[in-house]
Amino acid sequence: MPNLTDVPKRILIGRALRSDKLGETLLPKRIALPVFASDALSSVAYAPEEILLTLSIAGVSAIHFSWQIGVVVAVVMLAVVASYRQNVHAYPSGGGDYEVATVNHGSNSGLVVASALMVDYVLTVAVSTTSGVANVVSAVPALHGHELALSITLVVLLMGMNLRGVRESGTAFAVPTYAFMIGVIGMVGYGLFRHLLLGDTMRAESAGFHLEATPGNGALTGFALVFLLLRAFSSGCAALTGVEAISNGVPAFRTPKSRNAATTLLLMAGIAVTMFMGIIYLAHLTGTQMAENPAQQLAGAPAGYQQKTALAQISQAVFSNFTPGFYFIAAVTGLILVLAANTAFNGFPVLGSILAQDRYLPRQLHTRGDRLAFSNGIILLAAVAVVFIAAFDADPNRLIQLYIVGVFVSFNMSQSGMIRHWTRLLRTETDPKERRRMQRSRLINGFGLVMTAAVLLVVLVTKIGHAWIAIATMVTLFVMMKAIRRHYDRVADELALDDEKPVRPARIHAIVLVSKLHKPTLRALAYAELTRPHTLEAVTVNVDQADTDELRAQWEEQDVQVPLKALESPYREVTAPVLEYVRRLRSSSPRDVVSVYIPEYVVGHWYEHLLHNQSALRLKGRLLFKPGVMVTSVPWQLESSERRRAVRSYSAPGDVRRGEPRRRTVPSGAAVEIPAASASPDKDPAK
Repeated sequence: MPNLTDVPKRILIGRALRSDKLGETLLPKRIALPVFASDALSSVAYAPEEILLTLSIAGVSAIHFSWQIGVVVAVVMLAVVASYRQNVHAYPSGGGDYEVATVNHGSNSGLVVASALMVDYVLTVAVSTTSGVANVVSAVPALHGHELALSITLVVLLMGMNLRGVRESGTAFAVPTYAFMIGVIGMVGYGLFRHLLLGDTMRAESAGFHLEATPGNGALTGFALVFLLLRAFSSGCAALTGVEAISNGVPAFRTPKSRNAATTLLLMAGIAVTMFMGIIYLAHLTGTQMAENPAQQLAGAPAGYQQKTALAQISQAVFSNFTPGFYFIAAVTGLILVLAANTAFNGFPVLGSILAQDRYLPRQLHTRGDRLAFSNGIILLAAVAVVFIAAFDADPNRLIQLYIVGVFVSFNMSQSGMIRHWTRLLRTETDPKERRRMQRSRLINGFGLVMTAAVLLVVLVTKIGHAWIAIATMVTLFVMMKAIRRHYDRVADELALDDEKPVRPARIHAIVLVSKLHKPTLRALAYAELTRPHTLEAVTVNVDQADTDELRAQWEEQDVQVPLKALESPYREVTAPVLEYVRRLRSSSPRDVVSVYIPEYVVGHWYEHLLHNQSALRLKGRLLFKPGVMVTSVPWQLESSERRRAVRSYSAPGDVRRGEPRRRTVPSGAAVEIPAASASPDKDPAK
């Protein structure tokens, strides 16, 4: 049975790593950037599109606001990154926003952040994979209609890669991430070169259409226009998702961990802002138009027009004289959007491990797997993400509406917690240089708090129709984690040592369950006798009267001294009569302990498990819930189990001297009886 599962496991995730090899899995900055920043970098592929889609509600008259909104989004991103650089230095343990909120605001605030982050990570996987598939479908229309199957397949593949370990998955994903950065920055540079130096006209395929407002929205003015701009801004803030991942992944960096993490944050911010603003500029330059309802809003579009993503339209226009460039952008964009989910696969398991250590999640999430990754957390994240993808039919535009709430809840709690952190330290710090540094850090976090609080307010006001699903999920997670903590606390209180000495049972009533009289039964009876119980009896269940009579006859014939009792079972059920008999024994003598011995076969092949021990498994499962009942399995090794053991060879004393080629084999671990050396006329037996 172990070999049946172990061989495929080793093929899929590789050989197990020793615990002392954990240091070898730490990441240098060149690998940490694609591992932890791929989510934030990939966001620039769909954040500009979200701005254009939202502004399209008012028609072509509102599109020119996109670059101003982009500038504000870039400012917010830089402010958040500057704030998180303070976080990684102050809290390098990997708890990230959860640890900051817990230490400075209390456990309930920490759980709010934890629930927000978990929702964020799940949606990161769902949005990234579905967006990646959408970009690929834009380049290969033949795949249209298969988005759900493709998205789920990609999640499973990502799960498998991450089960192989953080370093291996990071190395595998580094090339596509760097290819995306080079591709997008190269596209921006080439577009500027064609426009500024060559004077070429680059027009997107939608530039010739007339973008009309959605019915009933016409030319918006006053409050309606402001509301629309705020909604577009909140959609564009999707570019900030993933910024917090580095602060949660500080332990995965090589030393000096905090400095390397802060440097990676700065690199990520510079690259992401450059790509984000470059795409928005090229969207203006090429006349790219996006519509929430292309059939109604894009006048002049041909019948059956399939709207491509904004990035696909821009790259097609920029590389109109170089088709391979368009396909390269489509390929690397699809890859980076899928691999952006890798950020969540690195962040969620670490957060789950910390929460499990704090007893807010099941303890299984705290355990590292064979490859020193938190395997249970990886599998759980993939499963929940698949549920979200299926529930929203793999539509990234619907999923992304749920995305931003959790991100900015954690941003706000983190920044306010850091302000408290610096304020607390300033009360005791006397060194003027350190005080100036702390005051500067507090000012940075304060500016970050103002920015993120404004965004959260805008998101809640403009997207409450969609955001309630994310908020409800966060509330559910919060309540669930509180309940898990109460359970663990209650169990710990029950199991804690105290001055009261354990009460010994008055007597032990031993029962050996019997179906036939054979070697396993005799071994179980012998073992039960060796434990010296106060009373010992064999119990069988009378399912078939003829079999029971035959068992009684064999019992008397073999002169077994242990009394045999048959329990009646008119409905031919085995488990219930035994449970009822044990219950009666406990009721008649509450201070006694009932010890049940169950003979079991040990087999060597997986399929043999289907043929044996089914009744024993059911009985053990039920008896474990009975107070005052001890259950003991008495194994009997079948021949197939013995053959499964590895064999080793040995030579008997004198074999080599006598020149005998024959070697004897015994099962591994078995005792070997070495024959005594025979006397020889020319050798002293004592030698």
